[in-house]
Amino acid sequence: MPVNARNKPTPKQPPLPRSDCTCGSLRKASRRISQFYDTALAPMGLKSTQYSILSEVDRGSRLKPVTMCELATAMVMDRSTLGHNLKPLEREDLIILRPSADDRRKRHVELTKKGRATLQKSLRLWRHAEQRFEKIFGKQPAAELRAVLLGIAGNKQLNSLPIG
Repeated sequence: MPVNARNKPTPKQPPLPRSDCTCGSLRKASRRISQFYDTALAPMGLKSTQYSILSEVDRGSRLKPVTMCELATAMVMDRSTLGHNLKPLEREDLIILRPSADDRRKRHVELTKKGRATLQKSLRLWRHAEQRFEKIFGKQPAAELRAVLLGIAGNKQLNSLPIG
């Protein structure tokens, strides 16, 4: 273990990245985290993406039904990707898509009774995974990481723009 100026052991520094590509590094981290949470949620038969969608539907619909467009925005997904991700949840009777009463072009995404129960049961597994992640990386670094990632997700300057 390396030693600092006061001759005290210091933790080994992580190796320098093999690439300075932010996108590639973020994708690798995202895949690792997805695998971590997918494993935690496996007993419920859910993937981390599905759990996130169910959670967002629940959170978004507390005041009023959430539309597909609102859900796509909250998930930082385009509508077609969201639609693709909703199909298995709908097949498993975890969500239902209902046409809006005031605008037939809009569809609301709602949790079914089974979806609400599945989300509730999955919450314990999710919290356990969160606690394990914080134990591995530290509570404060994990909170800082979430803040940075949410800052990136919400940054409108990163919207797709043509290069030129």
